Amino acid sequence: MKVGDLVDHIIRRSEGSQRFIIAVAGPPGAGKSTLSKQLVQMLKTRSIQSCIISMDGFHLENSILKRLGLLDRKGSPTTFDVPAFIQVMKRLAAYESDVAIPKFDRKKDISIERASIVSTQDKILIVDGNYLLLNDEQWVELQDIWDETVFINPGMDVLEKRLIDRWLSYGMDNESAKNRAFGNDIPNAKNIIENSLPANILIGVVRQT
Repeated sequence: MKVGDLVDHIIRRSEGSQRFIIAVAGPPGAGKSTLSKQLVQMLKTRSIQSCIISMDGFHLENSILKRLGLLDRKGSPTTFDVPAFIQVMKRLAAYESDVAIPKFDRKKDISIERASIVSTQDKILIVDGNYLLLNDEQWVELQDIWDETVFINPGMDVLEKRLIDRWLSYGMDNESAKNRAFGNDIPNAKNIIENSLPANILIGVVRQT
């Protein structure tokens, strides 16, 4: 599905709703952030206010992960503050005003608390995250929140290249980038592809129009 077609679909589905929440799920490197940004931009051209909420803002702090022996697995399902994420999403689904949300600073590798505010003027919320559809006893509680679900999967060959390139872009050498991707990101990607609940909309490669 092209992005423009998805925007048309969202507008139709959200008619008459005060708030409409879309889960954009998929493995790391799939293009979730790219699609989410495109949706916000295209909705703006239709005079519809929307915003992005990233699951990455709910990473546990590195000091906690180190104490739990999970720092090397950062990005796996157990390295997020799932209860806090669910609580915030329930508040947003209940149409509370001015809900503060965290954001993840990828360069600094930290979550920044209360980095943004979601107001009642934000009609469409685009939630971006790896595990939004994960069939897991903690994450599955989110399913009652989503009004629409999108899953992006460009295929493992594409994901492997993108994930290695991502670490190379952070200044790692080729061997370190491969070790980081195959040691954590790619096992996470396989888990997501194999154990996510079905989405209403499946996308392979994100296309602009």
